[in-house]
Amino acid sequence: MPRKMNILMSKKLKIVIITGGIILILLVLGGIIVSNLLFGAPQKQAEAERFVIPINASEQSVIANLSEQGFIKNEWGFRYALGGTKIKPGGYKIAKSMTAWEIAKILAQESNLKWVVIPEGLRKEQIAELIGKELSWSQEDKTKWITTSYTAMNYETLEGVYFPDTYLIPIDENPINVAARLRAKFNEEFAPYSNEALAQNIKWDTLIKIASIVQREAAGKGDMPLIAGIIWNRLLADKKLEIDATIQYIRDDVTHYGEARYDKQPENYSSEGSWWTPIKPEDKQIESPYNTYRNKGLPPHPICNPGLDAIEAVLNPAETECLYYLHDANKQIHCAKTYEEHQENIKQFLRGE
Repeated sequence: MPRKMNILMSKKLKIVIITGGIILILLVLGGIIVSNLLFGAPQKQAEAERFVIPINASEQSVIANLSEQGFIKNEWGFRYALGGTKIKPGGYKIAKSMTAWEIAKILAQESNLKWVVIPEGLRKEQIAELIGKELSWSQEDKTKWITTSYTAMNYETLEGVYFPDTYLIPIDENPINVAARLRAKFNEEFAPYSNEALAQNIKWDTLIKIASIVQREAAGKGDMPLIAGIIWNRLLADKKLEIDATIQYIRDDVTHYGEARYDKQPENYSSEGSWWTPIKPEDKQIESPYNTYRNKGLPPHPICNPGLDAIEAVLNPAETECLYYLHDANKQIHCAKTYEEHQENIKQFLRGE
């Protein structure tokens, strides 16, 4: 009897072991299948592609785009693989042959392409600071971009043609190619306006010079046509423009380059300090072709890099008899036909008399 019981128990143990083994195998296979469904690569072989994460994109939209473009199999699985890591905007190299874990790891690192937002109305020194910060330029890179062949290869490209826009730039792009990228964007955006400028007998560089002044002087888009109209009135009347923004431009050259000049020697340049601060009475005495309080006509080059609204305003200025303008504390513009009227505006809107 004991022998029979031993045999029965041995058989039961074998059944339990075999059953347990089968269950374990099924669990392992199930785990592999589930893991593949959640985290596996969508394709066995695939070339790396560029995946762009827009500025201000939400994590949900990024994961949805990864799914729609076939980079991940399961959105929940990728979110788990991401593990709370914040995804940064930019351009990345990923492949559909990568697992969710591999893609999550890449997106947690620095991107291959960086977004750079260049606002309207900046001078190229400010643009160099913005780009240099994102692309990790050295001070030497920034200085060369500003002062030598990168942005000064031609007399006409010293300023005004580095178009304000949002750019996605490779982190290893040569600074000279970055300058070319911005000029190419300017040429693309300016092309529709060139025929109108030609029809009005306005040289393209004259248009950009005036647009750069309008851009710096306006409190907003709504001011631009009026300011453009006043500038045209003063130019046609052979009056000095007497524009503060032109003084700011050359005054800041004095601050950053050590002397009032616009050939900007690289050894003198300093990125420290601020730009476009209010002028003082003594600033109007700076000797420079940019000083529109001392010289008639337009400065030698644009004083900033204007946007399309300013360019359109110069081509379509407001019809006005005004020759003067100012902004009050609320940034409302007030214009005057005569100097006496302008003085009254100063008393009323600036001094509160």
